[in-house]
Amino acid sequence: MNIEIRLAMKTSLIQKYNVPGPRSTSYPTVPYWDESHFNEDIWRETLKKSFIESNTTEGISLYIHLPFCESMCTFCGCNKRITKNHEVEHPYIEAVLKEWSLYCQLLGEKPTIKEIHLGGGTPTFFSTKNLEDLINGILSHAKVAKDHEFSFEGHPNNTTRAHLQKLFDLGFRRVSFGVQDYSEKVQKAIHREQPFHNVAKVTFWAREIGYTSVSHDIIFGLPFQTVEDVIDTIEKTNSLRPDRLAFYSYAHVPWIKGNGQRGFKDEDVPKDDYKRKLYEVGKQLLFENDYHEIGMDHFALKTDSLYDAFQNRKMHRNFMGYSASKTQLMIGLGVSSISDSWYSFAQNVKNLEDYYQILEWNKLPIARGHLLTAEDLTIRKHILNLMCQFETSWENDDEKFDEIPEVIAQLREMEQDGLLTIVKNGIKVTEAGKAFVRNICMAFDLRLKRKVPDTELFSMTV
Repeated sequence: MNIEIRLAMKTSLIQKYNVPGPRSTSYPTVPYWDESHFNEDIWRETLKKSFIESNTTEGISLYIHLPFCESMCTFCGCNKRITKNHEVEHPYIEAVLKEWSLYCQLLGEKPTIKEIHLGGGTPTFFSTKNLEDLINGILSHAKVAKDHEFSFEGHPNNTTRAHLQKLFDLGFRRVSFGVQDYSEKVQKAIHREQPFHNVAKVTFWAREIGYTSVSHDIIFGLPFQTVEDVIDTIEKTNSLRPDRLAFYSYAHVPWIKGNGQRGFKDEDVPKDDYKRKLYEVGKQLLFENDYHEIGMDHFALKTDSLYDAFQNRKMHRNFMGYSASKTQLMIGLGVSSISDSWYSFAQNVKNLEDYYQILEWNKLPIARGHLLTAEDLTIRKHILNLMCQFETSWENDDEKFDEIPEVIAQLREMEQDGLLTIVKNGIKVTEAGKAFVRNICMAFDLRLKRKVPDTELFSMTV
C-alpha cells in the first residue's frame, strides 16, 4: 500500500472519529454526575469505608490545588486566580491545612500517605517557606508510606533551585514542567513565553539535586502551531531527555467562561487532518528517541517507574493523571479539588471566598458529588483498563453488564477500521487504535450514550 493511500485512509478516520468527547479522568465524567443522590453524609460514609478498607494496605493519595498564577495562559482550562500579590499565599495555606485537619478528625486514625501531588494553578507561585509549612502541616497528622511518591508541577519561569531543593528535602522525587511548545509565535498566542534555556535550567537542577523522574508536558494543536514547530519542540525536548512526558491534544473550549481562551481566532487553531499530522509526526519522533507509549497521550523511557508500572499492569489513572501506583482513596484539598473514595466523587467549591467561608464554619467545602452505582463501578473498571492497559475483559461475572451486546455492536465498526480487535469476552486496542482510545472508551460510556449533550461540553477527541 503506497503512502498516499495510507494517508488518505488515516485522514478519513480522523474525520470520522473527530467528535466531542470526554477525557475520561473519571467515570462518570463530571457533567454526568447525579447530584440528586449525593450529599455530604454520603461522602463521609464512603470516605470512611474506603479508608478502613485500604489505608493499612495501600495508604491514601492527596491532591492539593494551589490556584494562583501571576499571568493567564490562554490554553489553560484549570481553576485559577490571577494575581501578583503574594500576600495571598499564607491565608490559603492555612485554609488548606484547616481542611486537612477536618478530614483527619473524620478519619479517626492517622492516614498513611502514599502520594502527594501539588497542582494548580502554579505551585511554584508559592514561596519555599509556605510550601514547607504546607507539607510539614500535612505530614504532622499522618504517616508516610515507605514507597511514597510525592510530585509537583513547576513553571519553568519561576521554579527556583531553592524550590527544587526544599521540596526534595521534604520527600519529593517527581517534578513536571509545562513546556507546551518552543515556537515564539505559539508561545505569544497562548501567553506562555518561556525560552528553552529556562526549561533546560530547571531540568538540570532537578537532576543535580536528585529527582528520579522529570516530566515535560507538550501540547499539539495549539494556535499557529506547524509541523516544524512540533519537530523543533520534540528535538529540544529529547536533548534534555525527560524521564516521561505527556504529549496531548489542546482542548479548545472557548465557550467555558473565564478560561482565557480568547487570545486568538478559531481559524488559527489547527484542524482535523493537519492537527492529527502534528500528533503523528511528534509520536514518531518520540518512538525514534526510545520513548514508549504507556497510556493515552503519555510516553516514558524504559528507566522510568511509570514504564515499569505499565509493563506490570499496575498503572492507574485518576484526576491527578497517570500514576505508578494505585490507591483506592484520594482526597483533594484546596479550591475546586476533586476527591475520589472509589465509591463516590466529591468536588470542592470553585470560588475562593466561598472556600474560606465554609472552612470558617468548620465544614468540608464540598459543592457537589456523585455516588457511583454498581453499574458505574463496572464501567469505570473497563474504561480504566483501556486507558492504562489498552485492553479490557468481561470474562468474570463482576465485569459483565447488560449492554455488552450493544457495546460490541458499536465496536465492530472500529474493528473494521483497524482500531481494535474483538476477542472472546474482551477487546484489545491495536497500535493504530491508540490514537483513538477516547473514542473507544466512549463506546462504554453508558451515561453519555443515554443522554447525548445538546450543548457544548467536551473538546474534540482528535
